[in-house]
Amino acid sequence: MKKAISTSAAPKAIGPYSQAIAAGGFLYISGQLPIAAETGKMPDTIEAQARASLQNIDSILREAGYARNDVVKTTVFLADMADFDTVNKIYAEFFQGCLFPARVAIQAARLPKDARVEIESIAYKSAS
Repeated sequence: MKKAISTSAAPKAIGPYSQAIAAGGFLYISGQLPIAAETGKMPDTIEAQARASLQNIDSILREAGYARNDVVKTTVFLADMADFDTVNKIYAEFFQGCLFPARVAIQAARLPKDARVEIESIAYKSAS
């Protein structure tokens, strides 16, 4: 059985997709742009954008009853690989105290809304 997960604490999907889908103990979180749910605005700096994307992931995790430590895989899309070190530092802070998830980081030619970063993730929690 699969279930769509939605929270007003993260920005609404900007297309025909769900914020997340829970299925079989897994939570598949769509790519999160650095948009503030309250304002619909995106911060300017890469630091603030990375934090905003991760905060949106955290809000979706909590809505679904998952935690940061349940994240098993992420994909980080960067508009410019020169931002890798900066995003890496913020990412490490976000997952501090957790087993770091498996991860891919790639440069994309262009991200939606001209964001500088977008992050998707997969979390897992056993039924027991």
